[in-house]
Amino acid sequence: MKKRVLATVLAGVAVLSLAGCGGGSETAATTAATTAAAAEGGAAEGGAAGGDAAAATDLGETSWAPSTTVSIVVPAGAGGNTDLSARVFAQYAKELTGADFIVVNANGASGSVAANQVLSAAPDGHTFLYGHNLVNVANIAGITDYNYSAFKLGPTFAKDPAQQLYVNPEKYADLDAFIEAAKAAPGQLKACTEVGAYTYYEILAFQKAAGIELDLVDVGSNSDKIAAMLSGQVDLMPGAYINCKDYLAAGQFACIGVPTEERYDLIPDIPTFKEQGIDLVYPDCDFSFYFPAETPDDVIVFYENLVQQILADPAAAEGVAGVDMMPYYLNAADSAAHDEEIFNTIKGIADELAK
Repeated sequence: MKKRVLATVLAGVAVLSLAGCGGGSETAATTAATTAAAAEGGAAEGGAAGGDAAAATDLGETSWAPSTTVSIVVPAGAGGNTDLSARVFAQYAKELTGADFIVVNANGASGSVAANQVLSAAPDGHTFLYGHNLVNVANIAGITDYNYSAFKLGPTFAKDPAQQLYVNPEKYADLDAFIEAAKAAPGQLKACTEVGAYTYYEILAFQKAAGIELDLVDVGSNSDKIAAMLSGQVDLMPGAYINCKDYLAAGQFACIGVPTEERYDLIPDIPTFKEQGIDLVYPDCDFSFYFPAETPDDVIVFYENLVQQILADPAAAEGVAGVDMMPYYLNAADSAAHDEEIFNTIKGIADELAK
């Protein structure tokens, strides 16, 4: 079933409309509890959307439903887990409502290209930003003059644990070997990131926690980071598991640690940094819906109910897991509170390092 669901999502990359260009962790018990909670809360009364009554389902006591195509604006290129998990949502949202949901890829400027597109959209529920942390990080980095509070938060749909750190195993056997080499050559070992992006502050925090100094190199996108690692241009790379697992399995990459409170199911054999004596915990990536600020409450309730019903479907939850993410539901209020917490955490890192 997992292969079938993932194949359906990947096939959707070729047929869904695209615009622009772009190429502490939760355990299995938490994921199961989240999906079970969604199953309990998902069913209520509602109506059809998009004209396909046969595909409609009960979506809670809200008077709003999509009346035209919904644009899911993604601050990333096609093919990564942000894009693919958005397509899982789009697929099952259409099945449940009959409305068309399309993924619009709008990569660039630390997510601000996509964010600005949504901020200027009509607050009618037909356009929203789907992503994690980038809105907050872009503000902390001085790229934008707004953070999450410029939007009206909707529900959270999925979680990706904080990005792991990878090295070339032929150069560094483990975390201790990397730290030893970095201390022997201060400022010479290269770490790839994107200045001002989510991983930038993660690497800065890692440097401080490990007591080392690295040469931070902005090489570009995820595919550019991987190419730089494979060619030996850089020594350290932060990465999401979905982008690195094949290289990890082939022995081309080694994961030296995970910046989460506890190990998580995707790579249970990889220790956390805390286990290895490095006091580093970095915010996970919670994938939430960001709407224009004046969006009516009924729209938010509709999407809360829709996300709960989607994640209550085992096939949909498996589709999220199939792109190496965790099904994870938060309502709009909890999503906003968690975004505030993440913003304050990363800003604290930035402020401390600026002293």
